[in-house]
Amino acid sequence: MIGKIVTGKSFSGCLKYLHEGRRQETEELQKLEEAKKQAEVIHYNECFGTKKELIRQFIEVSQLNQKVGKPVFHASISFHPDDYGRLTRQDQIDIAQALAKEFDFADKQFVAITHADTGHEHMHVVANRIGYEGPTASDSNSYKRMAAWCRKMELQYQLTQVLSPNKFLKPEQRVAQSQRIDKRKERLKETLVWAIGKSGSVAEVKVQMEKQGYKVELGRGIAFIDEQMVRFKGSQVGYSLADIEKTLKAQQLISQQQQQQQIREQKRQEELAKEQTEQHRYSGGISR
Repeated sequence: MIGKIVTGKSFSGCLKYLHEGRRQETEELQKLEEAKKQAEVIHYNECFGTKKELIRQFIEVSQLNQKVGKPVFHASISFHPDDYGRLTRQDQIDIAQALAKEFDFADKQFVAITHADTGHEHMHVVANRIGYEGPTASDSNSYKRMAAWCRKMELQYQLTQVLSPNKFLKPEQRVAQSQRIDKRKERLKETLVWAIGKSGSVAEVKVQMEKQGYKVELGRGIAFIDEQMVRFKGSQVGYSLADIEKTLKAQQLISQQQQQQQIREQKRQEELAKEQTEQHRYSGGISR
């Protein structure tokens, strides 16, 4: 599992996004976006109600300490595709509560929201760093704490283990980690070179890589996520999106040149055969 944490200013923006998805141009498209998200609140803590009611409750409590500029704690938790269906609803709630305990907001407002718009299960936990009483929930060392907590949850619930960020590991662990990453990068590079060689466009490269088990993120650049949910940019293995496009164009040019050469060779052979036929006829006529 992979966990990410961000802190923010707007409960309204965060909760609307989690319930409704990205803002669309028309009402019809917005409804389709919401239907695709399939957002469901599976747990409430110190709060309850509709989206609007939750926003109002979170804002009211956050105003108890206006010195905190970013009262929104938003954690996203992605489970490995191989773990699909392994966790019960109660397991997911227990994991959300364990996260709340780890990051010191178990006695504060928070909700756990699941989505079903991707190939792997994922959950969001939105909490109010400010409570009715007690200290504000700390966000210090959140990346390191989240990585350690994910490894703990993987063991506790027998989930597929995912690599921790390298900078949070002990020196002796970093060596083994870097070796594993190098092997992953090399395997990705070999697979990508193979996929490019079999393709005529970036879209075809994406299809070929997906057939090999990689998830492909394609936008201004390109990135690949392997079966262990480890993500690499194309540039990290020597093939940025621009590099791939250049390689594909070069392949197309070589292919065109080869086809033209084959056509020229075929014409030459045809002309040679025609010439030999005419010579044979001519020599045959003289002998008579």
